[in-house]
Amino acid sequence: MGHTSFTKETYLAFKADNRPGPIHMLNLVRLRDRAAYEDGRDVSGEEAYQQYSTLSAPVFQRLGGAIVWRGALELMMIGPQDEAWDISFIAQYPSPGAFLDMLKDPTYREAMVHRQAGVADSRLIRFASMDSGPAFAG
Repeated sequence: MGHTSFTKETYLAFKADNRPGPIHMLNLVRLRDRAAYEDGRDVSGEEAYQQYSTLSAPVFQRLGGAIVWRGALELMMIGPQDEAWDISFIAQYPSPGAFLDMLKDPTYREAMVHRQAGVADSRLIRFASMDSGPAFAG
């Protein structure tokens, strides 16, 4: 069974940590071959996710969001060899509140229908920015 949404407990934990400053959200997405719409429409998972992206982008941008990194999986070096991701990116939000505002936006909520139909499995991981440097450990 794939992970396509967060729990109420995770949402409340996210909301409780409303620190100032930007957040980065690592998104790993595996698409369905065929989207699973309740109305039975027949499109690919990729087409459904593209519709989600098209509809949600204006909301994301209006709230100050930006994609700061996007990449294509080439090789799983460490980890399950059968764990592949079709879409990988890091989204930056100006604050935790901006992310929460996006989730409440009516246009974004309409777009989510397409994400849920197109996504088989995903990971969404919140990070705080840290200073970069020459070594792996801070």
